[in-house]
Amino acid sequence: MNLTDKERLILITNDDGIEAPGIKKLAETAAGYGQVYVIAPDGQRSAMSHSITCREALRLKEYYLQIDGVKAFACSGTPADCVLVGIKKILPRKPDHVFSGINFGFNISADIQYSGTAGAALEGAFLGIRSAAFSTGTLPCTEVCDRYLAETIEFCLQNAPENDQIWNINFPDCPLGECKGIMKNTRVYTGPFYDDTYTEETSESGEKLYRISTKRIWAAPPDTDLGAITANYVSIGTVSNIR
Repeated sequence: MNLTDKERLILITNDDGIEAPGIKKLAETAAGYGQVYVIAPDGQRSAMSHSITCREALRLKEYYLQIDGVKAFACSGTPADCVLVGIKKILPRKPDHVFSGINFGFNISADIQYSGTAGAALEGAFLGIRSAAFSTGTLPCTEVCDRYLAETIEFCLQNAPENDQIWNINFPDCPLGECKGIMKNTRVYTGPFYDDTYTEETSESGEKLYRISTKRIWAAPPDTDLGAITANYVSIGTVSNIR
């Protein structure tokens, strides 16, 4: 797909909400490669996976993202809703790319199945659009993402994943000097990423409550997404849609 920057249309969304700093960073960088529309949830929607809203109307409101030439909307629905309504009703035509992120927290290993970031990208792929999910860790260091974001976007623009797949990109949150570069074609580690447990609480009314708590498991083969991140590589791999 040989498009000029003026011809290319890119839809950007996330699951952290339209006010999250990651989506602004992604939109600012992507705007150098095409016309960008941002349609993102109006609040936090993490762990929404690929869910869509079926039983109530969606509300969209224009949002000033403070990026020249970028049109943005806040949506009351899920990340996948943002992709669907954007393509079906808001954008002037079907976009050439759907980019989701930059998520606050890695989307790797088994955790991908819960991810609203990945779910939005998978919705784009389901509609026949080249799509990618971008994620970082939760530490404040963003040097690796800042250094490699444009390069990974260019990779996504120039390389099409196989049918029904998305590119899944994760940036380690180590200092830039400790990053070993980009590891491409990592496979999804199918082992556990978290060890989930529940603690029992009691409400003021005496009701039993159960709150999830998680502990990361940082062990995986080196050619996997989790293995790449733990070795301080930027991970670029694919995730398959269900057909």
